[in-house]
Amino acid sequence: MTASPFELTRRQAIAGLGGVSALALGGCATVPRPPVGEVAGLLDQVAYNLLEHEPERATSLGVDTGPHAALRGRLEDQSAGGQAAYAETLRADLARVRTVARAGLSPDTVTSLEVVESAYASALDGFALPYGDVAVGSWRNAPYVVIQNVGTYLDMPRFLDSTQPLENPADGEAYIARLAALPAALDGELERMRSARGMGVIPPAFLLDKAIAAMETTLADVSKSDGSLVAPLTRDAAKVGAGFAPRGRALATGPVRAALERQLAELKLERTTAKSDAGMWAQPHGEEWYAWALRASTTTSLTADEIHQQGLDELAGLHARMDPILRRIGYTSGSVGERMQALAGDPRYKFAAGDPGRKEIMDFLHERVAWIKAQMPRAFGKLVDPNLEIRRLPPAEEPGGPGAYGGAGSKDGKIPGRMWINLGSTDLHRKYDLADLAYHETIPGHVWEGEFSNRLPLIRSILAFNAFSEGWALYAQQLADELGAYDGFEVGRLGYLQSLAFRACRLVVDTGLHHKHWTREQGRAFFVERNGSKPEEVASEVDRYCSWPGQACGYKIGHSEIVRQRSRAQSELGARYDLKSFNDAVVQGGNAPLDVMARNVGRYIAGARGG
Repeated sequence: MTASPFELTRRQAIAGLGGVSALALGGCATVPRPPVGEVAGLLDQVAYNLLEHEPERATSLGVDTGPHAALRGRLEDQSAGGQAAYAETLRADLARVRTVARAGLSPDTVTSLEVVESAYASALDGFALPYGDVAVGSWRNAPYVVIQNVGTYLDMPRFLDSTQPLENPADGEAYIARLAALPAALDGELERMRSARGMGVIPPAFLLDKAIAAMETTLADVSKSDGSLVAPLTRDAAKVGAGFAPRGRALATGPVRAALERQLAELKLERTTAKSDAGMWAQPHGEEWYAWALRASTTTSLTADEIHQQGLDELAGLHARMDPILRRIGYTSGSVGERMQALAGDPRYKFAAGDPGRKEIMDFLHERVAWIKAQMPRAFGKLVDPNLEIRRLPPAEEPGGPGAYGGAGSKDGKIPGRMWINLGSTDLHRKYDLADLAYHETIPGHVWEGEFSNRLPLIRSILAFNAFSEGWALYAQQLADELGAYDGFEVGRLGYLQSLAFRACRLVVDTGLHHKHWTREQGRAFFVERNGSKPEEVASEVDRYCSWPGQACGYKIGHSEIVRQRSRAQSELGARYDLKSFNDAVVQGGNAPLDVMARNVGRYIAGARGG
């Protein structure tokens, strides 16, 4: 295939940035080797170099203060040039980290260096691809810069409302500065959307339909005098000053609105030539893009075929555990999937429709979080008490969003860890599967794990790995079951096992869509027919896999590896094995690639042996 002018320009601009290429490392020998005592300072410098390109993360972590206070008023440069500059910073810092001699360093410091190497090398391989959005040390790699669940048009209203501080007039100025920078960020994305279109990269029609509807919702909101971009300034006027809301309104209804209209026009233009093919196999360089996305998401070298087969094998094993439970509660006829579909229709396990059901769901989640928090001394030697809140997903995100997601708060604890729950329809959730979702997103899942990562050096709080993050959250669900979450409520255990089976299905469906040429309808049918998943739930799920290729594979790959490492520790330690110590070793080792996590477990085993 002949490369497009855009592809040549981008590849030339970031030539040699692939993390494993000889060209990228050619100049490493000339970089001074920092003394061992300066490694901590080097890692902090690397962290702030990254935050210069993603200042929003500095705010999320609560480190946009003191000499770094200017970050609070800036946004990431979303243009092609800005992304190339970001990649160049990664290349330079990767070279510096690779020169550090490991001898004599503490295991924790070696782990930090290994984590930076893995994250940066993977990201550079992604930047070297001709299109897409690269998540540096994060989870949302996307081939389409703006789509139904990707883009500043979705991220920024939520960020400004929930994360941007508004405590004093200086914060008000920073807020206004970010609003003023928003049109440039949107236009930077637009530039990359147009360039990708010039290469023949057009998102599937069904994703564009959702994105257009979501963009129109955002536009309608921004056009209002009290829209979500202005509301925080009005809400906190007593702290920041009354003059900021009018300034914000002028920006939101003027240049921000105009930039959103330009993006909407581009989405509508793309829709005129869009096809229905769901997978990356149908896009230029799609197979190459997907192979990288799988490596980035799983932190392994597993192929699409290997992942697909693992999903089928694990699904069969989980269904074998579900079958006797279904029989005991009276569901004896049909496949496991058919019986789970029947269970989903049981009115005893449904929440009420509308706002009454939304309140039921929120009350249920708070009760389950309180219960699991009380169980943590039984599973961990080191305890934390996260600042935590549960919030509804913004309505504009609900049609294209997952059932829920969550994450840690800031390093200083001022911004809480959050579970965002999709309440667009209460029929997305059941009383037998919602508790499991709470454990996954909050305690001992994402929010709990994030508390430990936030206690590590700054670069470790920034860099996260999908397979570890999501694998740990699934392991958190397993711990909840082992701690008695479903004792006396066997249907709840069935919901837990179905959620694991759901993640096994993800391995099958994601690789099916992007590697085996499955249609969107085939992906949805596999979930419903084989696992008994709710049609309303999987409709959004499958579309998410189309816009975040590979991401869905991190969950079960990560969980299975953590469980394998636990079995290894039990086998090698025998009577010396201790559940609390194992859990502490994994979570205190921080968010890391799976091979680095395995080395942390090896050090725990050696220490428990006394060797």
